[in-house]
Amino acid sequence: MPVATVKHLASTRFGRLVVQFGMFGLVGLVGLGVDITVLYIAMTDCWLGPYGGRAVSFLAAATTTWALNRGFTFRGKHNDGMLRQWAKFIAANSVGGGINYLTYAALIAGTVTVAAHPFLGVAAGSVAGMFFNFAASRKLVFKQRRR
Repeated sequence: MPVATVKHLASTRFGRLVVQFGMFGLVGLVGLGVDITVLYIAMTDCWLGPYGGRAVSFLAAATTTWALNRGFTFRGKHNDGMLRQWAKFIAANSVGGGINYLTYAALIAGTVTVAAHPFLGVAAGSVAGMFFNFAASRKLVFKQRRR
């Protein structure tokens, strides 16, 4: 794609949305890494198992993605204090988190391969909840200013 076309696309409302969603996705990949790492630590070092460990890992990943989205994806689009905004982020993303966790739990319970390799369930759950979380973050937590 020619540079002029990319610049034009990035200057449109749709283009900015696509770029922002891409940034949200990159932050989500970091969150996925945190989620998987904390899950395995919680399962092996804290003996929480795949379900309790996932609750802890999800909270760690959500906190990480909130901080990165605040500073990167939605930079400058926050009027609330940090604690209030974090609470709004967790609340707004709880539906996506529920979709994420239910997908993970169903795959752990119903698939031998995922039960043996929980990171596959974490990844599937993350994708399942990502679209809702982007919309909730954009509209409820990091409110966009009209141009």
